[in-house]
Amino acid sequence: MYAMERQQLIERELRDVGRVSVVDLARRFDVTTETVRRDLDRLEGLGTLRRVHGGAVDVARGSTAESPLTERRERHRDAKRAIAAAAASLLTPDFRGSIFIDAGTTPAAVAGLLPEALGAGIDDVEIVTHSLEAAHLLAGEERLSLTTIGGRVRGVTGAAVGAHTVRAIGELRPDIAFVGTNGLSAGFGLSTPDPEEAAVKAAIIQSARRIVLVADAAKFGEELLVRFARLDELDVLVTDAAPPAPLAEALADADIEVRIA
Repeated sequence: MYAMERQQLIERELRDVGRVSVVDLARRFDVTTETVRRDLDRLEGLGTLRRVHGGAVDVARGSTAESPLTERRERHRDAKRAIAAAAASLLTPDFRGSIFIDAGTTPAAVAGLLPEALGAGIDDVEIVTHSLEAAHLLAGEERLSLTTIGGRVRGVTGAAVGAHTVRAIGELRPDIAFVGTNGLSAGFGLSTPDPEEAAVKAAIIQSARRIVLVADAAKFGEELLVRFARLDELDVLVTDAAPPAPLAEALADADIEVRIA
C-alpha cells in the first residue's frame, strides 16, 4: 500500500471515529510504528489532525471543542440507546425517590425511558433536571412530577448553567443521578470543555447519593479542558464496550461497577 493510500484511510478513520492509535494503525496496515508516525506527522503538517500521546485526534477535537447538540444526538445513536436502556433498568418498578438527569444526549436518552422503567411507581418519583432536552421529553407525562432548574441556557448543549444553577443543585440530595461526560480517562477522570458546564456537573456529583455515569466508548481516553469528577466519585459506569486495560484497572481500583449494554 502506498503512503498516500494509508494517509487517506487514516483521514477517513479520523472523520468516522475522531481518534486513531499508532499501534492499531501499524497492525492494520502491516507496517512499522515508525512508518505510521511519519504518516501522522505529514497529516499534521497538512492541518488534518493533531498529534496526541499514542496517536492522533481530528484537528477539530481540541480540549475546548464542542459539537452542536443536533450533531451529537445523531452520533453513536445505537450505542446511546443501548446504554440508556441498560441504565434505566437500574430503576426497578418499585423504585421510590428522586432522580436527577444531567444534560447531554445520553442522559436525555435515559430520561425518555424513565416512564416505562418506573411503571406504576412513577407517581412516587420526583425527577429534576437542568436539561431542556430531558425536560421536553418528560413534560408530557401527566403522572410525572418534574422539576426544572433554571439558569443561563447554553445553546450548544441545551443546559442551564451559572451560579444560580449550581446553588440550586447544591440544595438538593437526589437518590440517584444519571450523568454524562465528554471525556473519561484513567488519569484525569471525567472532563468537559466548558467551565460552567463542569461546575454544574460537579455540583450534581456532590449532591446525589448514587452516581451513574452513562458514556459510550468514544469517550474513553478523552481528556477535555476541565475535570469535574474523579473516578472514585462514581458508583456505576454504563457503557457500550469494555474499557481498555488502563481505564478498566483504574475503574476497578475505584470500586466502580461497570455494566456493558
